[in-house]
Amino acid sequence: MEIDRAIRECSDRRLQTKYNNATYVIQRALALYSIEEVAFSFNGGKDSTVLLHLLRAGYFLHKEGQNSANGDLKDFPIRTIYFETPSAFPEINSFTYDTAATYGLQIDTICTDFKSGLEALLKEKPIRAIFLGVRIGDPTAVGQEQFSPSSPGWPAFMRVNPILDWSYRDVWAFLLTCKVNYCSLYDQGYTSIGSIYDTVPNSLLSISDSSDKFKPAYLLADGRLERAGRAKRLSSSNCGQRPVDSNGLSSLDLHKNSMLTASVIAVGDEFLFGTVEDQLGPNLCRKLHSVGWSVLRLSVVHSNIDSVAEEVEQKKSSDMVFIYGGVGPLHSDVTIAGIAKAFGVRLAPDEEFEEYLRHIIGDQCIGDRNEMAQLPEGITELLHHDKLSVPLIKCQNVIVLTATNVSELEKEWNCLIELTESNDLLTLLEPYVSKQVMTNLSDVEIAQPLSKLCLEFPDLHIGCYRTTRYGSLVVSLKGKDQKRLELAMKSLEKKFQPGTFKEMN
Repeated sequence: MEIDRAIRECSDRRLQTKYNNATYVIQRALALYSIEEVAFSFNGGKDSTVLLHLLRAGYFLHKEGQNSANGDLKDFPIRTIYFETPSAFPEINSFTYDTAATYGLQIDTICTDFKSGLEALLKEKPIRAIFLGVRIGDPTAVGQEQFSPSSPGWPAFMRVNPILDWSYRDVWAFLLTCKVNYCSLYDQGYTSIGSIYDTVPNSLLSISDSSDKFKPAYLLADGRLERAGRAKRLSSSNCGQRPVDSNGLSSLDLHKNSMLTASVIAVGDEFLFGTVEDQLGPNLCRKLHSVGWSVLRLSVVHSNIDSVAEEVEQKKSSDMVFIYGGVGPLHSDVTIAGIAKAFGVRLAPDEEFEEYLRHIIGDQCIGDRNEMAQLPEGITELLHHDKLSVPLIKCQNVIVLTATNVSELEKEWNCLIELTESNDLLTLLEPYVSKQVMTNLSDVEIAQPLSKLCLEFPDLHIGCYRTTRYGSLVVSLKGKDQKRLELAMKSLEKKFQPGTFKEMN
């Protein structure tokens, strides 16, 4: 068979290993279920195209193992499910139906939502297992194995994931080695295809002397950035309004002035023992305020998995969580494991990250596996920037910083802001402005008026502090509207004698 022969004759040993493992999973599934009890979910994308040809080869090998292969398996006997939606690219639909005709696919086209369509199909057909082109890093891959029962609340079937451990590089190595057709959009710079409303060509493939021409998807140098073309296009029905990735904000003003919250976690016994003074936390808080974010908590935890997991679990309700202080090849490096536990996923080898580490540390990396490349499965995104020697790690709404001092934090923060400009990593809001005044009033004298001021101006952060116990009292007002700060300051001054407060720079 041409697929099996192409892989056997190529010189890519990694691809051969991936192919052997995937076809073994397929043959195992075909041994467990009859051909009438299995189905294949095809969406016209690169991953499901790979899976189609793996299934063709796997079925051939399965029949060969049963001594029943006749060498002429033109029609593909596994039932194929295609969910057609109005928001699909025309090129995807055309490729899907052309592929069905070429390989004799028994295709069931479903026009309802995925769950309802599955429920109806499984009531009609005796399907017990469905082959899926899911890869680690996909949103739906969290917690899945190569054989995983369907989630609670869904119709009962076995999810079979033959390419779960394949990387972007593996996918394209297979397609190009086997010389099979794929959707034409990938030759136009698309690297991850969703709907017509949330997908554009990947800007990293843009040809420098042209604004509308792109290199093909297989030339993307860093496979970790395959989804960089997602969530950019305006809906045709909402043209001129908000983009699909605006997190529900309905106008530019609301977008600029809305409240987003962050939590900051420092991991390290060295902080708790007082061996090292934490300078990163306050610095990071100032940076977050400079882009309009409100910091709810700044906490320090012990260097153990349970402490990190408990803290992340409590803080992950924030819009974003920043964690630092525990990343490195030390026995006390428990940050990543704690994050995985908080999200209820396992640690799994990330082959692309491992390759990156090998490039960084070279011969110092010994053995087949680098333990530093174990990352939370299915929820991890690597944030790579040319100015960073090691990519940052993002697990859903948790960003792991590797900075050990203020200058390193400055570099990482600047890189995050640059990444935000191209990938909408952080929503940049109106920055906070502040006003501080100093007074010789006692705590008792100012307590009640300040409480009333907080009720008058609930949109402002109003507080006070002393640098020394018997020194002057500093009253601090923070907000996003300079006029509101001025009004609040005038209201406070009216409650006391003139000259009671002295403005600070």
